This record gives sequence, structure tokens and C-alpha cells, in this order.
Amino acid sequence: MGCENKGYCICCDQAVTFSSVYDWFRDHYRCQNCNSIPKERALMTCLELFYPHWRDLKIHESSPVWTGASRKIRDGCKDYLPTMYHEGTKCGEVKDGFRCENLEQLTFENEMYDLHITSDVMEHVFFPERAFQEIARTLKPGGVHIFTVPLVMKNKQSRVRAVLDERTKEIQYIEKPDYHGDHLVTRDWGYDIKQFISDSSAMESKIILIENIDLGLKAEYNDVVISVKQ
Repeated sequence: MGCENKGYCICCDQAVTFSSVYDWFRDHYRCQNCNSIPKERALMTCLELFYPHWRDLKIHESSPVWTGASRKIRDGCKDYLPTMYHEGTKCGEVKDGFRCENLEQLTFENEMYDLHITSDVMEHVFFPERAFQEIARTLKPGGVHIFTVPLVMKNKQSRVRAVLDERTKEIQYIEKPDYHGDHLVTRDWGYDIKQFISDSSAMESKIILIENIDLGLKAEYNDVVISVKQ
């Protein structure tokens, strides 16, 4: 059935048409101007709503995609660093124009950033407790990790799908392998992610869901998680 409607895109700051020819809006309900999808608009909406001074902050984003939110943040923030993880590349080195960083073992100094941003990354991490610890370590006091992740389990307990044997580097599949593109899903998160983050890093979190079709904010699992370093 799909959908098409006029509205306003917060990622490109324009009156636009949002449309999808598919019923699965999360990946297909796009802004016809900047090509953003709902999770990007949701993240950008929360950034503007809760941290309107984001342009003046020191921001790190892991694994950006140059549509929608990432592009707006890159172009608007004077102190923004995008990074990618490249298997086989030493962390801290640059490959294909991006500094290589592993969220589970960041090379950044303590209390370096005001904001960490990730978009659908935390469901692909083998050791998320380490990633949340590292994010907290490198945030300034009061700093924030703002991110999207599909909370597919909702009120049920989060489910581990795959684990990595660090000694042999072999992957053990607990559930049938599931991929987002080329990326293996290691965990199906639910709302208990807030407690997991607190237990791992002592950061306190809230989950934000805004639905407004006029802003292109309508899709499955379109929650935004905001974790604050106390």
C-alpha cells in the first residue's frame, strides 16, 4: 500500500514530500529531497529538541551515513568527528577518509566528547557492555549518547542472537543468523536496554518515541535512546 504525504523534514529543513511504496516504513519512508529515513529524522528531532545548541558541542558519530541527520550534523557542527570500524585496520588510523574506531575499545581520551551518536549500531556489537562503558568513559560529565536501535523485543527481555569467542574468533549462533545488510545482528534489544546501560556504565537513559506524520516520523521501531553520564 505504501504512503505519500507532504510535510517538513528536519534533516534538510525544507517543505518536502515523504513517500514509501512499501508498508515497511522504517527503511523506505523517505524524504524525497534529502533521502532521509524515519530513524534519522527521529534522532535529529530529539537532538534539536533536547540539545538545540548541538552545533557548538564536541560530537563523535560512529558509522555515519551521508543522508539525513549525519550530513546535517557534519555540516552544522564545527567540532564533529565521524569514525568507522575497519577490520584489520589499527584503531586511530585513517582508512577511506574515516578514522578507524572500535566502540568496544575507543582510543579517545577520558571525558573528551559532549555527544556520542550512533544510528542502528548497538544491535551489531558483540560486547555492548564494553561499548557503553567506553562511551561513558569518553563523555564529559553531563555528556550524552543519543542513538537509535530497533527495540524489537519491546517489553520482553532482550535476546542474545550471537556471541564471539575472543580466543578463536569464532561466532556461536544462539538464534538463526539475521543480518541488516552485511551486518550480523548480535542482539535483539527491548526496553530493558535502559537497565543494561545503567548496569554497564552507570548512565541513566530514557526512550523517546515521537509520531508525527507531518514530520515524517512514523515507522516501526522508531525509538530514540538518550543516555546521560551523571
